[in-house]
Amino acid sequence: MPELLEYTAVGRRKESVARVRLRPGSGNVKVNKRKFDNFFTRETHRIIVMKPMEVTGMIDKYDVIATIDGGGISGQAGALRHGIARALVKSDDGLRLALKKSGFLTRDPRAKERKKYGQKRARKNFQFSKR
Repeated sequence: MPELLEYTAVGRRKESVARVRLRPGSGNVKVNKRKFDNFFTRETHRIIVMKPMEVTGMIDKYDVIATIDGGGISGQAGALRHGIARALVKSDDGLRLALKKSGFLTRDPRAKERKKYGQKRARKNFQFSKR
């Protein structure tokens, strides 16, 4: 079977959706047509995103092109990590065990809890006054 030129996957976290494309290259990462460092300004977010590439040792083998919609910056970082992990499995099924063991293939189910009526937020109540 001929080698694919591009591997695509979708990653999700909270309200964020990341569409990821992996291409053979030198390790460049572009997010929403911006440089990786310009999009994720916090070092922790950059570390989170690159973890699947580090675990599999593929940092300098693929270029990542991603488009991310929705959510906040932390959710977007988690979604991109999920998408990269899924795309890496498509590129080489042998990487599945390492990524699964690290927990990168599992979609994080935590999301914002809905607001309840008669309350300020999901769990916070209005101040109680006895008199």
